[in-house]
Amino acid sequence: MELLNLTINQEFLLLGLSEDPEMQPILFVLFLLIYLLTVLGNVLIILAISFDSNLHSPMYFFLFILSLSDMSFSSTTVPKMLINLHTSNKSITYSACLTQVSFFFLFGCMDSLLLTVMAYDRWVAICHPLHYQVILNPRLCRCLVIASVCISLMDLQVHCFMVSQLKFCTNIKIPHFFCDVPELLKLACSGTSINNILIFLASMIGGFLPASGIFYSYYKIISSIVRVPSLSGKYKAFSTCGSHLSVVCLFYGTGLGVYLSSSILSSSKGSVVASVMYTMVVPMMNPFIYSLRNRDIKKALQKIFSQII
Repeated sequence: MELLNLTINQEFLLLGLSEDPEMQPILFVLFLLIYLLTVLGNVLIILAISFDSNLHSPMYFFLFILSLSDMSFSSTTVPKMLINLHTSNKSITYSACLTQVSFFFLFGCMDSLLLTVMAYDRWVAICHPLHYQVILNPRLCRCLVIASVCISLMDLQVHCFMVSQLKFCTNIKIPHFFCDVPELLKLACSGTSINNILIFLASMIGGFLPASGIFYSYYKIISSIVRVPSLSGKYKAFSTCGSHLSVVCLFYGTGLGVYLSSSILSSSKGSVVASVMYTMVVPMMNPFIYSLRNRDIKKALQKIFSQII
């Protein structure tokens, strides 16, 4: 089979979730609704934090950035999938595929690092409440976000370099709804041993190290809560990080499901279904988790709705 260097205009075919023509309109409506809810939910969180001075604190500053990242993360893959479902044109150019890979890992890594920063925020709030404003001053908050962006850009460069070095046979069909790196590696006709090492390094940057930071933060939080004498005090302390912990479990649980199913299952269907949860459902659920469990955000949203009405 002919090997093609992907510096030329090669196209891939994204097979998507189903090749059944009758399912295409149903999937289009379903995923359009999910995407609209994702955008609406995150925009409302952003507006609430922007216009309510009571929410101008480190915790909500990080939530503001997380909402931007979530919305961007979902926008990396879903619009292209909706276009493919609506037009039945499943082709994607190499340059578009490489761009999708780049932004997917940029915002995915950003989400992971921001959740780590938010875990640190909860650790300081619970373990060092009297020094919270001093430790998490505006300068440090900005530095943490900038550091997250820089590390995410490094992760992006690793994946970009890795995919750009791959060579593929002609007429590549990707059994997925976006250009996912594990699927591209399976379809590559060139050697992938170096790429597997790069994937390991990128996974360390974007997954293992942030997860370790979150685990350590919650270890310190739980150790501090255990020492609280009253049961109501323990509940009050832990309830302040309940929303964050829910989002962490949802994000890492679905993320692990994607890549474990990709490596364990011979069929790609399990990985595709898990990817739907990871790329669409998680960004949609995050605003609801934070707004439903947070009185301050509820009050801010009520103010916005009252002004609109």
